Amino acid sequence: MAAPLLTACGNDAHPGAAAVVGGQRITVAQLESRVDEVRAAQRAAVPDQAQYAQVLAQTSTLTRDTLHGMVLDKVLDRAAEDAGITVSRREVQQVRAGLEQQAGGAQGLETSWLQQYGVAPERLDDNLRLQLEAQKLATQLGTTTGDAAFWSVLSVTSKELGVDVNPRYGSWDAKKVSRVDAKTPWVREVTAAGTQPT
Repeated sequence: MAAPLLTACGNDAHPGAAAVVGGQRITVAQLESRVDEVRAAQRAAVPDQAQYAQVLAQTSTLTRDTLHGMVLDKVLDRAAEDAGITVSRREVQQVRAGLEQQAGGAQGLETSWLQQYGVAPERLDDNLRLQLEAQKLATQLGTTTGDAAFWSVLSVTSKELGVDVNPRYGSWDAKKVSRVDAKTPWVREVTAAGTQPT
């Protein structure tokens, strides 16, 4: 009984994928690489072993949170593309310069983004581009990024893309535009061991 349930979740259909968004794979290797970037930045920012242990405890869901962010980025990208929205590199640099001024320099901004949003320094420009996309999309809709109308558009886009998350990381709720934990903990245990059902 267990094997058909697991394969129905897309594990065999997309081997090595943490998620599939609109037919595009986010591989487990890509996800782990992103998590490693954040961990390396956290380690550099907190050289004290005891403090670093606290950071690890506070960010114990980093892998799942990172996957949520990677999927949401793709959904937002598509929604912006569908709305004809573009963000130039110059716009990103202007926003970054303004934020750096507020944060007391590039290092201050990188540390702040790492602590608040779990964004590694090398991903900062990408994150700012997505923030700008979201703002432009909200403006075009005559709303804000926190408003239900904005999230409703992302929900529609999410459904159109057909997000499929590896059960090891939970599942995707298109209505909420969010990753949710699997209701069946045994699925995680089986897939976490790296063994395919026979």
